Amino acid sequence: MIVVEPTRTQRLAAWAALICASVLVVLTITLVIRNPLTLLVTIVGLALIGLGGWWLITEPGKLRPTGAVVALVGAGVVLGAVLSEIADAGWRLLALVAVLALIGAVGGGARTAVAAQLHPKPPVAPAPKRPVLIANPKSGGGKVDKFELKAKAEALGVEVVLLTPSDDLEQLARDAIARGADCLGMAGGDGSQALVAAVAVEKDVPFVCISAGTRNHFALDLGLDRDDPGTGLIAFKEGVERRIDYATVNGKLFVNNVSMGVYATIVQEDTYRDAKLETSKELLPRLLGAEVEPFDLQFTDPDGTAVDGAFVILISNNPYVLGPKLDVSQRRSLTTGELGVFAVNARTGKEAAQLVARSTFGVMNRDPRVHQFTAKTFVVTSHSGRAFAGIDGEALDLETPLRFESRPAGLRIRVPQDSFDRLRRRQGRTLGVKDLLRVALGHPLNQQEMA
Repeated sequence: MIVVEPTRTQRLAAWAALICASVLVVLTITLVIRNPLTLLVTIVGLALIGLGGWWLITEPGKLRPTGAVVALVGAGVVLGAVLSEIADAGWRLLALVAVLALIGAVGGGARTAVAAQLHPKPPVAPAPKRPVLIANPKSGGGKVDKFELKAKAEALGVEVVLLTPSDDLEQLARDAIARGADCLGMAGGDGSQALVAAVAVEKDVPFVCISAGTRNHFALDLGLDRDDPGTGLIAFKEGVERRIDYATVNGKLFVNNVSMGVYATIVQEDTYRDAKLETSKELLPRLLGAEVEPFDLQFTDPDGTAVDGAFVILISNNPYVLGPKLDVSQRRSLTTGELGVFAVNARTGKEAAQLVARSTFGVMNRDPRVHQFTAKTFVVTSHSGRAFAGIDGEALDLETPLRFESRPAGLRIRVPQDSFDRLRRRQGRTLGVKDLLRVALGHPLNQQEMA
């Protein structure tokens, strides 16, 4: 955990932003309040300024310039509305200067107040002496060869072991430890990451994730660059080490999630590994058809309500963001110490499909058939005594009951320093006026634990 106490400058900047924002709202509303239509336009403009400005301050990459454009559009809307209500040229100029100055003060003050706390500089951990990277050349359509990961890793002094179809991945990791490896890495998909990470946890050595799989959800939530997996290799030499959570199902480690019901059935198909999207498109309509009955799955929610029959159960290592948000299906933190649970029970597959669609738009909170909660432990049973499960995308047929547990801070992981910048900006999506007030009052932000 990295705690950053706000400096005197940051506190003053937060107060300045809050006061100037209040003055901006009061001033603009006062000038246009006599005209209901102009008032409505002004409110919309103020909202655009707030949204775009916050994106500019907190968002990474492409959304930053988008935020600037949105804020400029909002400023133009507000200025146009205000100036349309002032006839005198002198007062129009004064209003123009005042509004622009207040907008600038709000943005500058907010950035000064929170930016440093979003971007603390973590120390670089000592480099491992004998790091080993296991790489799957077939993963992600051949990313290992495409990005020349073997040569780049060896140039950093990392031993590279190429996985072949006849190899036992877990045994390769254990053999590397037996040869003296003090850091394990995996270049492959999420299922492979979990297998090697399990050995790293058992032997208490740091783990390096290289995003050479198809989707790389784990890498995304670590703040890694999924477009260029080679950038993650620097973690072996100049990495930042921290501890994150992992989770288990009946003792088996997973880093992302375990899916049961519809998705788990799809994962069982032989064609899924080479054609995930096409297989899902082919089977989903049939599995969520109007005549399909619920799956043989039961659980009890935190309120003590027993649920018998569900079409979807997703148990994740830390909760996913759900609803109409920019980072939907991502995890803002990998250090909450809790599982995220999302489940849908319904009478038919068609009804379940409608509920899942509604959940995408964030309108399912009060529907008793949709279950979303966090827990440190969670149990799923079945009448048959068995259930299909997709564990980090790997298909398994398991005996029930299935007991899920969160293992807080159980995995030592090394990541590049720049991944912290992506994570802090992602955490900035949760910030609001209350957080500016916290800084103004001298309290650190609530975003102090790395994702």
